[in-house]
Amino acid sequence: MRVVLILFTIISSMLNAQVNDEKEKATVLRMREEEKMARDVYLAMNDKWDHQVFSHISESEIYHMSLMKIWVDKFNLDDPVTRNDDKRGVFTDQSLRNLYNELTASGLQTREDAFRAGAKLEEVDILDLKAALAETSNADLQSTYRYLIHASENHLRAFVRNLEALGKDYKPVVMSQKEFDEIINEQGRGMGNRTGCCMKSGERN
Repeated sequence: MRVVLILFTIISSMLNAQVNDEKEKATVLRMREEEKMARDVYLAMNDKWDHQVFSHISESEIYHMSLMKIWVDKFNLDDPVTRNDDKRGVFTDQSLRNLYNELTASGLQTREDAFRAGAKLEEVDILDLKAALAETSNADLQSTYRYLIHASENHLRAFVRNLEALGKDYKPVVMSQKEFDEIINEQGRGMGNRTGCCMKSGERN
């Protein structure tokens, strides 16, 4: 009986590890496409409004996509971005396709709407990245997710600043007011040089 219990424990542990591993891989694919979605939204906004916040952040999202591509390759996964020929606005994940359509539709109305769309996007990204961070025990992957969270927090602050320059306030749409306030009131956190994520000195986040 004792041997049976030990075997059952081992098998259960192996099955749980396999489930967690598959979930981790699915999240890597999701975040790869989510960073692409952000890039695509900001490219569309920049085409319309020709504003440096969109051009700068879209460049950052290209880098963020490349970080997640490293993990797609490391896990030997079928990259959805490559599979879709990296076409703008095309996603395997239906929820990301819907969010892209929503944000671009609203952001193309006015410049204020574009800044609000960008802020909402970064809220979503921050929460998704925090969830991804919580579910993995891989230290290197955690480092990547932490970097992306810090970068998205910087982007969120940039959109809020641009709204303030228009004399407009921004209230969080997805995250709690407390979490939003903590991000807005904490500047930069020393992540500008992409430390720890295979970065070159001087690159923007």
